[in-house]
This record gives sequence, C-alpha cells and structure tokens, in this order.
Amino acid sequence: MKKFIYLLKIEFRRIFSNGVLVAVFFGAPILYGLMFGNVYKKGKITDMPIAVIDEDNTPMSGKIIDALNDNENLAVKKVQYDAGNLAAEMPSKNYIAVVTIPSGFEADIYQKRYPELLVDINMSNLVPANFASRGIQAVLGTVSAGVEIEALKKAGTDPVSAAQRYEPFKVNYNRLYNPASNYMELMMPGILGTILQQVLFLGLALVFARDVEDGYFKKLAIANKWSLYHIVLKALPFIILIIPMWLIVAGFYPVFNIEIQVFTWPMALLVTIFTFACMFIGMLFSLLVPNQLRATELLMVLATPSFLLSGYTWPMESMPRLIQQFANMLPLTHFLEGFRRIAVYKGTFKDIQPQMSALAWITAICFVMMVALLQIKINKERKVGILAS
Repeated sequence: MKKFIYLLKIEFRRIFSNGVLVAVFFGAPILYGLMFGNVYKKGKITDMPIAVIDEDNTPMSGKIIDALNDNENLAVKKVQYDAGNLAAEMPSKNYIAVVTIPSGFEADIYQKRYPELLVDINMSNLVPANFASRGIQAVLGTVSAGVEIEALKKAGTDPVSAAQRYEPFKVNYNRLYNPASNYMELMMPGILGTILQQVLFLGLALVFARDVEDGYFKKLAIANKWSLYHIVLKALPFIILIIPMWLIVAGFYPVFNIEIQVFTWPMALLVTIFTFACMFIGMLFSLLVPNQLRATELLMVLATPSFLLSGYTWPMESMPRLIQQFANMLPLTHFLEGFRRIAVYKGTFKDIQPQMSALAWITAICFVMMVALLQIKINKERKVGILAS
C-alpha cells in the first residue's frame, strides 16, 4: 500500500506537470460551459429583422405590419411601399423574412376574392427560420381570423356565433417537455456532455502513451507485474479530479436558470458509468497507440462527430444503418439519450436501463481489452529488464 500511495503521488505530479492536460481537463468544461451558457442565455430568438413590401398601403396592411412588429420573435426593420425585390437585400441586411402585401389586398378581402400574401423566408439558418415562420404564421392566422369574424358580425351575426362559425371546433395543444421552446434547455446538456467526453478522451489518452515515450513505463512494470494494479493507479487520480468537475458542470444548470433536475441518483449512476466508458476508451487508445500526439488525434477523429451522430438533435432513425451502428459505439450517444429520459422526461432507473446496459458493455469490452494488452506489455517489459540485468 505504501508503494501504491507513493506511485499515486507521482501520478498526480505527472498530471499537473503537463500544462496542456491541466488546461484542457479543468479549463475546457468551465470555459465552454460559461461561454455556451451565455450564448444560449435568452433561450429563444427574439426581434429577428424582417422587411415588409406594402403595395396596398391601407388600414388593413397597416394592421398587419403592427401585428408583425408586436410579435416577440419579429421586428419590422423596413417598410417599402412600392414593388421591389427586398429579398435580394437579405444577405446584406440580414432579413430573416420579407412579407409582401399586394396592391388591392384590403379591397379583395372585403369583396371575398381570397387575396394572397407572399412571405419569403431566409432558410440559410433553420433555427431562426423556424422561429420566424412560426411567428409570422401566428400573426397572419390571428389577423385572418379577426377579419373573418368582423365580416360575420357586420353581416348581422352576434359575436359569439361569429366566432363559433369561423372556428367550428377548438384545438388545444399541450406542449410537453420544454413548452417554452427554450433553446438553452435543448442544447446545454448535449454541449456539456460532448465537452466532458472530449476532455476524458484527451486526458486518458496520455496516461500510458506519455509513460512509454519518456521511459517511465519501465519503472512501473518493475514496480508491479499486474495490469489491474496499474489501471487502478492511472484511473484513480482522474476519478478524484472528475468528481468536482461534474459538480461544477451540473452547477451551470441552476446558475443559468435551466429548469432541468440533474442532482438525482439516476443521473449520478448514468454519469458514473458514462465516465468509466470514456476513461477506458481513452486508456485503451493510449495502449494501442503509445504516442501522445497520435493517440489524441485518433480520439478526436472518433469524438468530433459524436454529437451530430448521437441522435440528440437529429433522429437516429433517419440515419443510414451503418452510421447508427457506429454512433452506438460512442458513449455520448447513450449518455444523451439517458440524460433526456431522466432529466427531461423525469424517468427512473428502469427508463434508462437500455442506455446503462450499452454503456456497461462499452466499459466492459474496453476494460478487458485494456487489461489483456497492458499485461502483455508489462510482461514484455519485465522480460527485457530481466535479460538486461
């Protein structure tokens, strides 16, 4: 035990002597967490610039323009009263939409000619485009309903009957799990999970690769002949260091007023098995590729597309089968689905059993491979040492 504690102290010193590792391991989760938290702080997009071509210039068109400007998602930045191609100004003025009200619009409405509005949506970025489309659709739908009801009232129909005739039945939408469409609640879990997977991959990719490069692995092989001993020795410092890091990351949720419960026992279990899966993948690569630069490069190639492939923002069922199989080999895929089931759906241990099983299999397979490969390397190193002596 004294020898183990002595070697453990050396491990901590070696970790903290690597400035890049310390900066990545501690700085990345905190820095990126604060940065992305402030990026998505508003939760939804407001005051997106739109333009209106009002060829009608009547009280009705004015009412539409006022209603568009009153919508929280929209801001009318320009009104043009003659025909023109404002859509061509989208790249320079950054308009998210251009609404064209044709000449004779009001007259056509009152004469039941069913006129048509033209809405050009800037689809270069789907997120603001969807917010803008929904906002414009809500405004125009409300105005349209108001015009129809007023027409019925002028024809002699009482207000209640007019509303009922226009809307013969009601539809109530119950928006579950993020009813406010808060983009922060959607993105922050995925971003933070991705960052911590990257950090664990990078940190653990260096443990054995660095030892082989600077010759320290020979001393470790002589100190103890069992691979399990060295795995515990290498993993324990990172386990100790990652606990406060997870607590800091979880603390971002109350700091940024994200209404997601993360301090629960199911979440703690999910985080634990996810951490071990990431650690063992990193350690396995460190043994397979005993070169710090190459090991980190390969793990970055593996981890970079993990968020996109996880199914968190784009359904995995829409991906090709081969890509789905690759995504299921990555811990982040199962962690984010488990996170959604616990934190968003308020699920239990039973709800995340498939994700826990998948992470457990990844952990077990990497662990067995790592134990076997490390034992072979230790035996080889000790044999060389014996022959040399």
